[in-house]
Amino acid sequence: MLGIKGKDLTLLGVVAVLALCAPFILNPFPQDSAMAQFNAGYPDLMQRFVIFGIFAVGFNILFGLTGYLSFGHAAFLGVGSYSAVWMFKLLSMNVIPAIILSVIVAGLFALLIGFISLRRSGIYFSILTLAFAQMSFNLAYSVLTPITNGETGLQLSLDDPRVLGTSVSDTGGIPVTNLFGLEMRETTTMYFGDWAFQFSNGYYFCAVLLLVSFYISIRIFRSPFGLMLRAVKSNQTRLNYTGLNTRPYTLAAFVISGMYAGLAGGLLASMDPLAGAERMQWTASGEVVLMTILGGAGTLIGPVLGAGFIKYFENIFSKINDNVLHQWFGGLPEGLENGLVWVAEHFVGSGWHLTLGLLFMLVVTFLPGGLVEGGTRIGRLIRGKTRRADEKSAQSKPAE
Repeated sequence: MLGIKGKDLTLLGVVAVLALCAPFILNPFPQDSAMAQFNAGYPDLMQRFVIFGIFAVGFNILFGLTGYLSFGHAAFLGVGSYSAVWMFKLLSMNVIPAIILSVIVAGLFALLIGFISLRRSGIYFSILTLAFAQMSFNLAYSVLTPITNGETGLQLSLDDPRVLGTSVSDTGGIPVTNLFGLEMRETTTMYFGDWAFQFSNGYYFCAVLLLVSFYISIRIFRSPFGLMLRAVKSNQTRLNYTGLNTRPYTLAAFVISGMYAGLAGGLLASMDPLAGAERMQWTASGEVVLMTILGGAGTLIGPVLGAGFIKYFENIFSKINDNVLHQWFGGLPEGLENGLVWVAEHFVGSGWHLTLGLLFMLVVTFLPGGLVEGGTRIGRLIRGKTRRADEKSAQSKPAE
């Protein structure tokens, strides 16, 4: 089915269920309960889950398969966003042309950077990609202000010379992005008891593209091309000694990875038509590295899990402030309450990075394969207990 089978088909099914049922899965608590702040089933947040999942899946094609660690992928994310916004300003508010342009421009930019950077490997490759990303950030921030609008960021205005469509909406404001008339920001809320589930057109559009991207990633992993990339990671020097030129393969992987990043940038702009230079900073490149390693580099579903994990921490744990902590520990004696709040506030709110750093350190130390390895170990443990229970049960039966 679809050219894949077995575990790969199961993985695709799991990602499909997680993506399509996310409004239910991410809203486990009633909206008026004290635990509702841990709900993540909001359209904007769910969109970021799947968009950065696409970003991480693409990065994993380069890093997970070839072992080349790039610290410059944020440049392709930013280029994709700028391309999409320019398409909205000049052509149409339809997201399809904007996303196509984002992927193409990011791919061409990745071809240029990869052609130069891949002349080196190891730490030198990483430094080159980081240098290109910072150059791109500074160009977007200052030199290329007529194209990027500098620190303010590129955004839509009422006087945009849009070829297809009007520059002003029916209400007199700026038109919204759409998919052949279906507005991306349109949201439907379904109430079920004390729960409220939100379904957004924009989210499901991003979710479909995540499934397509994940499927393409599976095909790449299982193809002869993917096997060649694994060989590069295993021992590139030995391949070179055989007379095989590995650069076309690594360059192709770099370009494909850059196109994934451009797709993610185009989707960010499609959901919120704004592109700023901050998307090209080195911190954004480091974030996708964390997502991939935390989820499991070289695995298929790992980057998706890592992206969701980090974005959940960023958007949920960062909102826990002193008032929330005092509510949690309000039933304790005042001195103990204040002490616990003082300790906890260093790990949540503005200190959520500390918690993420500690978790990342623990994962790298005890689960080098990331969250996927953790799930695999738990699965083996459960299967082992079940097998031992079956053997014990069989031994306890009297012989006939």
